[in-house]
Amino acid sequence: MVLLPDPTSGERSDGGAFATNIVHFVRLLRASGLRLGPGKAMDAVRAVEVAGIRRREDLYWTLFSVLVNRRDQRELFDQAFHIFWRDPKILERMMSLLLPQAEGTAEPRKNSMSQRLKQALLPGGSEGRAGNEKKEVEIDATLTFSADELLQKKDFADMTAEEMDQAKAAMARIDWPFRPARTRRLKPDARGHRIDLRASIQASLRTGGTIIPLKRKSPGERPPPLVVLCDISGSMSQYSRMFLHFMHALSNDRSRVHSFLFGTRLTNISRMLRQRDVDKALNAVSERVPDWSGGTRIGATLAEFNRLWSRRVLGQGAVVLLLTDGLDREGGAGLPREMERLHKSCHRLIWLNPLLRWDGFEPKAAGIRAILPHVDDFRPVHNLSSIADLAHALSHESDTGNRLKLNLGRLAA
Repeated sequence: MVLLPDPTSGERSDGGAFATNIVHFVRLLRASGLRLGPGKAMDAVRAVEVAGIRRREDLYWTLFSVLVNRRDQRELFDQAFHIFWRDPKILERMMSLLLPQAEGTAEPRKNSMSQRLKQALLPGGSEGRAGNEKKEVEIDATLTFSADELLQKKDFADMTAEEMDQAKAAMARIDWPFRPARTRRLKPDARGHRIDLRASIQASLRTGGTIIPLKRKSPGERPPPLVVLCDISGSMSQYSRMFLHFMHALSNDRSRVHSFLFGTRLTNISRMLRQRDVDKALNAVSERVPDWSGGTRIGATLAEFNRLWSRRVLGQGAVVLLLTDGLDREGGAGLPREMERLHKSCHRLIWLNPLLRWDGFEPKAAGIRAILPHVDDFRPVHNLSSIADLAHALSHESDTGNRLKLNLGRLAA
């Protein structure tokens, strides 16, 4: 264990090595993906000097108050703290920071340690790579990714910090070609089937009334409203961060996007995600949402949405994206009724479930069985490839998801 200050004298018994250890800890967090500069390391050292350390909990909360500014960073900080301040060999590994990026594999996770933290702790994990060059992920007009195929297929939960940055940049550049919906408002159209009497009379006045040119009109088209309902419970914590970037990209790409987060309660974050700066937007979301990585009450939160928001945001052929694994701590109580009401209130309901990435997935949980009969499309959402498939599905009325839903419905029966 690293040396702590003497709680009686308040002096360091190691001649200043404790402050050095704090600096190494900040570097570990930065290598894991948190945006922390040298100033944060100095602030952390000063905070420890002012607060004093008598117990491990004092050190934990002092560093937490300085280094963590979003709720979704807490799990990573907690893991890094308990590993760094208990393993005496960590300091030897951290002397080589900044470390090269470690190559990860998309194998199923056998423990809960963050992949980004594993990457930061591995000494020289990618020394064998030639050039260690960054690969930029780009998306062309056909919504296909031109980067390394491995990154396209890699699970968000297994990505390193560098790969997550590339994935976030890729999602920010996606052009979402939503299939337009017909509106009641008419617009001028030379080939329209309806006569625009007012425009025809106005045109006849220019000719002195001798000739009445017939003006026509037809219904206009406009992309439908998009409503995103995203689960931020503990079981979805591995994906919540990437889903927020996904929702931010949607909100800045088009108008009439309404975003909601739910765990044990429902929170409307539409206004916050309209900020162009993604960091400011996510900081605002973190301050607003009180139930991050907690339990899940899908039925209760959908009931609140149906009661307070459905009539406001689900008009004009709205499309709803439901991002959740369907694991409800209340066993799906009231969920079938609320899902039926939500489905009838929108034009199209698409369920995005990261659990669908597993080949052996079966709808055994009560919440999954309650949701499944009331969705139009059932798709995985766990990597860049699945995001591209979703973008294509939103611009086409594909029945691939429907066939998958029917097959899973037979299993649920």
